Amino acid sequence: MAESIVVQVCHATAQHAYLRELAVPLGTTIEQAIALSGVLVDIPGIELAQQPVGLYGKKKPLDTVLRAHDRIEIYRPLVADPKDSRRRRALKKDGAG
Repeated sequence: MAESIVVQVCHATAQHAYLRELAVPLGTTIEQAIALSGVLVDIPGIELAQQPVGLYGKKKPLDTVLRAHDRIEIYRPLVADPKDSRRRRALKKDGAG
């Protein structure tokens, strides 16, 4: 039997957080673990071709080979452009002072 490692797959939506721990064969990639986790079935609308993924907050390509205890994160698209948000906050601050 091939050696296996334990990893987590997580994704947060506005409605709930998805976290699944699973054992995968040594040499499994991020993309393979996501498919094995069932998140793509449980949460329709995830598009791995467009949505970034990562490990512990750092973006990684789908072909990254996993290590034991890695936490795979599937990131949601941004709702607002961070630059626009900063500009709005700066304008409010200038207007208040």
